[in-house]
Amino acid sequence: MRTNNANGDMESVINVVLEGKKDSFPKGTMVKDIVSQLLDRAEAERVLCVMQGGVCLELNEPIMKDCELRSITFQDEEGRRVYERSLRFLFLLSMKRLYPDKQVRMLNSVGYGLYIALLEGEMGHGMTRAIQSDMEELARQDLPFHKETWTREDAIAYFQKEGWQDKADLLRYRPKEKITMYRIGALCEYFYGVMLPSTGYIKAFALKAHFPGVVLLAPSPQTPDVPAPYVQRSKFLREFSQSQQWCGILGAQNAVDVNRMIKDNKIREFIRINEALHDRSIAGIADEIVSRKARIVMIFGPSSSGKTTFANRLSVHLRVLGQHPKLISLDDFYRNRSEIPLEADGKPDLEHVNALDIPLLAQSLEGLLSGKTVSMPRFDFTSAHRVETGYDLSLADGGPLLLEGIHGMNDLITSEIPEQMMYGIYVSALSCINLDDHNRIRTTDVRLLRRAVRDMRFRNTSIEETIDMWPKVRAGEEKWIFPNQEKADVMFNTSLHYELPVLKTMAYELLLAIPKSAPEYLIAHRLLKVLHYFLPVGGDVMDEIPPLSILREFIGECSFYDTH
Repeated sequence: MRTNNANGDMESVINVVLEGKKDSFPKGTMVKDIVSQLLDRAEAERVLCVMQGGVCLELNEPIMKDCELRSITFQDEEGRRVYERSLRFLFLLSMKRLYPDKQVRMLNSVGYGLYIALLEGEMGHGMTRAIQSDMEELARQDLPFHKETWTREDAIAYFQKEGWQDKADLLRYRPKEKITMYRIGALCEYFYGVMLPSTGYIKAFALKAHFPGVVLLAPSPQTPDVPAPYVQRSKFLREFSQSQQWCGILGAQNAVDVNRMIKDNKIREFIRINEALHDRSIAGIADEIVSRKARIVMIFGPSSSGKTTFANRLSVHLRVLGQHPKLISLDDFYRNRSEIPLEADGKPDLEHVNALDIPLLAQSLEGLLSGKTVSMPRFDFTSAHRVETGYDLSLADGGPLLLEGIHGMNDLITSEIPEQMMYGIYVSALSCINLDDHNRIRTTDVRLLRRAVRDMRFRNTSIEETIDMWPKVRAGEEKWIFPNQEKADVMFNTSLHYELPVLKTMAYELLLAIPKSAPEYLIAHRLLKVLHYFLPVGGDVMDEIPPLSILREFIGECSFYDTH
């Protein structure tokens, strides 16, 4: 309700619109009070933060001028990130209370959970139960997250005192002199983003012991009031374990380690070892395909994982073993644009499995496996139509067929293929180095950076357009790709520990140019918060990246592609 101050000064009143509802409030009213007044109780309880233009505001943020706000709930990715940051703080607070001499590293996502391990030692069932019980008690106490502004040097001194040297070293690369810290009791932390107002907002979580660490489970978007069930992902965790071994070989766990390589002029050797590890892994997969006598190799995974380059490199390794592989892309089996299923907004759903001509694909595979020469389609993405002239393909020389595309292991595609003939490879950026021990770099953000650079350089698509498309791409991955990943016989991690300094060189200034008022600012700012902490690299380092590297698929000059 509109109110005047004692002098009738209307400048102390602000007008706020939230979800189409408008009212006036005293200047400086907190977001959570505006939310509780404009929304009904059930709606208000679901709000975790709000958006003002492209900026995310905490519920404890005072509003100082007229504005329009948008509610962010657990259904929004940013809402889930806010919840997870606060949940991680709660975990660290319990660790400090119960096991103050133990240090942890927060590593990688496992479904809707986060895998956490001790730097030294193991977490058993007893330790897991004790931490969960303490976290539940802290949530019941509804302790406020106190937001404080520190100098960078004060934060560095605090992290050194706590024994978090990785965090202290990382802040030396921070471009800003001030840093936002959050405090509860004796614990202060920085999680590179907005937090919840208090621990009482963290209503659903669970801890699952997973030797040698634990999985911290948050809710899923579908069931925000209960923690997601733990789903055993043995192949993913096996690949992650190998990734940790690679980190040891490379001597790089966190961003600071990569920066040291750049400063000490060791980055070229770092690139060579990184690429050699990829090559060794691909060679092992080729050996397994030949040993299994697989006829069809399904190569699938989410967007910007490097599937096409991986498929071409695998083909080279199979040729070394005397095979004659043939490579086809599921993209050539797209239906004409007018035949593709529509989304709720009436636009074609290009991520839907039925965007592919499944009957034609089944017919083509049946013909190839029976020894026939088959006329294969080609799809032109410029015209969004299948071209009239395709090409003939035969497996008469006995080589395996490599089939690459996001839907490779979907049951609609694989149901007619004899299981003993098929070999599935899930290709994705499965793990990445951390910013520091408590802040991982999400592989989805790395894939978005890859795609933004590729689209800008080779598809005449601005970085803003790529960011706009990304939520739909991610929704398609959650629905069509991730549920099938454990069907694969093997997983290949396309992450490269040196790629973020390279991608920074190409994307940083463009991301900086996106204004706060733009809807793309939220994601651009999130990506910048990662890239801030990496040193850029020069042309001499770029020249060291081999022409067959997965990264070349995105930055250009890959020798597999004429257009690059």
